[in-house]
Amino acid sequence: MEEKKLGLGSVIATGVGLVVATSCLLSLGIGAASIGITFIITMVIACVLNMLLALSVAELNAVMPNLTGGLAQYTLACMGPFITVIVMVGGYLVCNTVISSVEAAMFGNTLSSVFPQFGISGNIYSGVLILVLIVLNLKGVDMFAKVQDFVAFALIFSLAVMGILGALHLGAGEEVSQAAVLSCDFTDITGLCGLGFFLFIGIEYVIPISKEVKNARKNVPMGMIIGLLSILIMQSIMVIGFKNYTPWEELGKDATPHVLYGTMLLGKAGTVWMAVVSVLAVTSSVNTVISSLGYICYGMAKINLLPAFFLKTNKKGAPYVGILIIGGTIFLINITGLSGTDQLSFLLLSGCVFWMIAYIVTHINVLILRKRLPKVPRTFKAPFTPALQIVGILGTLWMIYNIDSDAEIRMRIYRLCLFTFIPFVIYAFVWVKKVVKKPLFKAYPVSEVMAMEHELYWEHHRKK
Repeated sequence: MEEKKLGLGSVIATGVGLVVATSCLLSLGIGAASIGITFIITMVIACVLNMLLALSVAELNAVMPNLTGGLAQYTLACMGPFITVIVMVGGYLVCNTVISSVEAAMFGNTLSSVFPQFGISGNIYSGVLILVLIVLNLKGVDMFAKVQDFVAFALIFSLAVMGILGALHLGAGEEVSQAAVLSCDFTDITGLCGLGFFLFIGIEYVIPISKEVKNARKNVPMGMIIGLLSILIMQSIMVIGFKNYTPWEELGKDATPHVLYGTMLLGKAGTVWMAVVSVLAVTSSVNTVISSLGYICYGMAKINLLPAFFLKTNKKGAPYVGILIIGGTIFLINITGLSGTDQLSFLLLSGCVFWMIAYIVTHINVLILRKRLPKVPRTFKAPFTPALQIVGILGTLWMIYNIDSDAEIRMRIYRLCLFTFIPFVIYAFVWVKKVVKKPLFKAYPVSEVMAMEHELYWEHHRKK
C-alpha cells in the first residue's frame, strides 16, 4: 500500500494557500477603509459561516472518503448528474479559473508598479510565474506540498509580522491620528459580509488531496478549521495596523492597499516586503488552484462528467491534462491582458457568487445523505445537524444578497451570473442526455460513485 505523504501542516497550507490571495488583501483594505476596525466583526461573521461549510465538507468526505472529484462526486450521489455538471463546471471550475487569472493579473500589476524601473509589463510577471507553477505541479502532489507548505506559512508569517508591527506601533513610518471606528451601525457591519466572505472562501480545496493525507479523518476537518482561524487572526491584526499607519481614505482608494500599508509602515523596505508578500500570495493561491482543479477534473472524468482524456496521468501520477488546461487557460487570459481591466473587483465578486452557490449545494448534500443514509458509518459528523446546514444555507444566501453595497452593481453581478449559467445548462443537458445517457436528476448510489474511483469499474463497463 502506498504511504500517504501529507500531514496536518500540508492540509492547513493548502487551505490557507487558496484563501489568502492578492484579491483578499485588496478586499481587506476596502472593508477596513469603509467602517474601520469594526470590519473585524464582519470578518468574524464571515469566518464562522465558512467554518460551517468546512464542517459539512468534512462530513461528506467522511461518508465518501478518498474521492479526487470532491464536491462533484458528493453532488452526483445526492442530486444527480445534471445539477453536478452545472454547479461544478459552470459554478466551480470556470469561476475559479477566472478568479485565479484575476489574482495573477493583480500580482503582475503590483510588481510593475513597485519596480517601474525595470520596464517589465505586469502580464510578463504573471505569465512567467504561471508557467513555473504549471511545471512544478506536473511533478506530482509531493512537489505541490513542498511548494505549498513553504509559501503558505511564509505568507502567513510575513503578514502577521507586518500586522503586529503596525498594531504595536513599532513601524518606522509616521503614525496616523484617526478614528478607529468609522461605523458601529450593525447594518453597515453586516452589509459588508459579502466582501468579508471572500476573505475566507476556498478552504474546501483540501478535499481533492485528502486521499494523500495521513489520518485524514482527524487532519482534514482540523486543518480546515485551524486554517480559517489563522487567517482571521492574521487579518484582524492587519486591520489594527492599517488604523495606526494608513489613512482610511487613502487605503480605500488604493489598488494595492497592502503595498501602501507596507510603505507607510517601513518605507522602501516595507514596499519591497509587501511586493514579496504579493509573490507569496499569488504563488500560494494559483498553485492550489492549478493542482486542485487538475485533480477535480480528473475526479469528474472518473464519474463520466468530463471527457475521458482528463484521466491521463504522467509518471509522477499528476493529472497532466487537467493541470495543463487549467494552467494554460490562466496563462492565456493573463498574457493577452484580458484580466487586466478595471473590472477586476466586479469579476471577483461575480465569481464569488458562483462559488457561494456551490457552497449552498454542499450543505444540501449533507442534509440529503443524513436523510437517505442515516446509519452509514461516519468517521466525522458535523455537529448540530440540520441546524448547522440551515444556518449555513441562509447565511450564504444572505451573503449573495449583500455581495455589493451598490444596488446597481449588485444587479449587474446577478445578470452576469444568470447569462453565464445558460451555456452551462445547455452543455449539462446535452452531455448527460446524449453522452452519459442517464436521467438528469436521478442520484447515483454512493457505492457506485465510490466504485468509479477504481479503474476496474470502467474496464468492466467497457467490456459490457
